[in-house]
Amino acid sequence: MSTDSAQDTALAAAPHQKTSVFRLILATSIGNALEFYDLIVYGYFATTLSKLFFPTHDKTMSLLLTLGTFALSYLARPVGALVLGSYSDRCGRKASLTLSITMMTIGTGMVALMPTYAAIGMLAPIGIFASRLLQGFSAGGEFGSSTAFLIEHAPKRSGFMSSWQFSSQGASVLLASAFGAVLTSTLSPGDLESWGWRIPFLFGMLIGPIGLYIRRHVDETPEFERIKAEPAQASVSPIREVLTTQKERLLISIGSLVLTTTANYMLLYMPTYASRQLGLAQSYGFMATLLAGFIVMVLTPIVGHWSDKVGRTRIMLGAGVLFFVTVYPAFMLMNAHPSLLTLMAAVGWVAILKAIYYAPIPALMSDMFPTRTRTTGMAVGYNLGTTIFGGFTPLAVASLIAATGNNLAPGFYLMIAAIISLFTLVWARARLNVH
Repeated sequence: MSTDSAQDTALAAAPHQKTSVFRLILATSIGNALEFYDLIVYGYFATTLSKLFFPTHDKTMSLLLTLGTFALSYLARPVGALVLGSYSDRCGRKASLTLSITMMTIGTGMVALMPTYAAIGMLAPIGIFASRLLQGFSAGGEFGSSTAFLIEHAPKRSGFMSSWQFSSQGASVLLASAFGAVLTSTLSPGDLESWGWRIPFLFGMLIGPIGLYIRRHVDETPEFERIKAEPAQASVSPIREVLTTQKERLLISIGSLVLTTTANYMLLYMPTYASRQLGLAQSYGFMATLLAGFIVMVLTPIVGHWSDKVGRTRIMLGAGVLFFVTVYPAFMLMNAHPSLLTLMAAVGWVAILKAIYYAPIPALMSDMFPTRTRTTGMAVGYNLGTTIFGGFTPLAVASLIAATGNNLAPGFYLMIAAIISLFTLVWARARLNVH
């Protein structure tokens, strides 16, 4: 843990008693869940969206255009991280969280209600891209603000509290996969393309107002209130301070995320992979990711609590090594014996390792930044890592398979990601004494 961060934690008050722990977790998780839910739904229904909004004579090109729009929208995330992260460090975690969930809800509504290419021509893909940019911008500020909000309310339980960030993402996978499995197995292809695909997006649009109401009725964090009461402790320019004096911490944040964010978005791509590369029913892919979502949702808080006792990097290094050794054999198993059983076994194993590696990351990142720049540092690090290595994963994987004809290409891709993250963790332990 850095000296600045340790001093902040020592000065922090005990967890706020005005707001229950359950309400704090709910207030942050619901927004984070909405962010990730919408991303997953878009990825899950990429094949359908490619026909409706990006039609070409080549189905592969339509899919690549759809996934390219998904990837390019991530370019707005670092911008949102800078703007909303700085806003959170200057004006409060609660203010930033309220703004981000409002924009995310608007973006989800735009996708849900957008007319197709057949109805309005080029305005349809332009509208989808605009909605993705708005969602990317709002998502850019969500992780940093919500993680700081949870940790600063209960600094002695930072691993457990912040792990709910990723547990909520597991719940999102669970919910989105349930929609995907039910819709693809009960609706005809015509009904799915006509109106069925809109149902999960409309549901996501309805979650937003609930999260907004809850966020407006929770207390600001004790640590931020202390900074606000002592202006000399605040950062005049959080962005400048992070980029000039905390670059190494920022690089470690990005590097540690490479493995988990590529695994995240590989799981998102699995329904498409199962149908196009393995020749299985699309509903099988959703069943497998349903299992993955359940595993991440349940296991992440347990590992987060464990990390409060034994440290962050020890757990992450073990999971990273196992990931490197086993991910390629998992893809070999799926391709050698394509079936629902092998698909669920491989996806379930990846989800277990992902949850173990994933859970300590928010607390690890928080430990490296002081209160005055915490949200900006985490937001920028998280979103640069997610943009570079996460948002482009479905597109990169689809392109690699198309270029090489090798269905095992995703396994190689994930092994490289594991090497980068393992090297980063060793660097963090040696250079910053982060454990």
